[in-house]
Amino acid sequence: MQHGRDRQFTTIGRYPIISLADARTEAKRILAERTLGRHRTRSIAWDEAQALFLASCDKKNRPRTIKDYTRLLNRHFAFGKKYLSDITPQDITRKLDHLAETPAEQNHALVAVKIFFKWAHRRRYLEHSPCEGMQVAKRPTRERVLSEAELTTIYKAVSSGQDTFSYIVELLILTGQRRTEIGSLKWEWINEAGRTITLPASITKNKRMHTFPYGSLVATILEGLPHTSEYVFPASRSIVRGKRTTCFNGWPKGKATFDQRCVIAPWTLHDLRRTYATTHASIGTPPHIVERLLNHASGTISGVAAIYNRFQYMDEMRAAVDVFDARLARLLE
Repeated sequence: MQHGRDRQFTTIGRYPIISLADARTEAKRILAERTLGRHRTRSIAWDEAQALFLASCDKKNRPRTIKDYTRLLNRHFAFGKKYLSDITPQDITRKLDHLAETPAEQNHALVAVKIFFKWAHRRRYLEHSPCEGMQVAKRPTRERVLSEAELTTIYKAVSSGQDTFSYIVELLILTGQRRTEIGSLKWEWINEAGRTITLPASITKNKRMHTFPYGSLVATILEGLPHTSEYVFPASRSIVRGKRTTCFNGWPKGKATFDQRCVIAPWTLHDLRRTYATTHASIGTPPHIVERLLNHASGTISGVAAIYNRFQYMDEMRAAVDVFDARLARLLE
């Protein structure tokens, strides 16, 4: 049915499931409700709502998160000028069905559109989210922990690389931090005299500032890196795909090149973080110290205890880092 000043279309049903006579009756009912003012108002179109949503995200989310939302919504849910109230669960399902062969992307797309419609509902742009009841498929928890032989192989490949990605991998092995935290590291966050690194809340996953110590192996790496930018690992090109960049961003290409000279079973950079924690457990580092090193928001110290326990355990963390470095050095002998 086509109606209204802007000649919008409303789908009544599909023939022959719904007969033409039934469709005409339903069309008359809808038009009558609109005339009497009982039909719900359609306040905003998809394109306009998406622009407002991304603008609101810009005030509270990290740039990477906003970039992901933009990509997912533009690529998989391009509803254009269609009003939010006209988007049905079937519309969302059809979009998601196109991603059946890429379940990870399908999951990411569903998460993004659920967050968008939840925001739209809070803003009273629609009465109910069309994503209500849709469940995100649970991904199996990764359990990959690198063996000592694999970790040694990776570390030796790092030593033979002498490129930005290799240096980042080396710091991931030695610090256990997340790849984005090391990839966006700034010189001003490094206290060389005290041998500590402070990550601001703006780049950490749990939005908490994180200060951790580093040992002599990390110190040697940092001393050998040039100070050509405010970033420890600046982008190789200032413009990538038409957008200005700042810190390292060549993750897929860097990993692919690194894997060519480091032949082990498939692994990810996050496996290094899991291996770091596991190695600390094997050398006797207490769980609460491991959590401090990894900046975990939950665990042995959480809830009310986390609020009142402000002791940073810096000496204990430094001792654990020294033991970890000694363990790694023995593996490389």
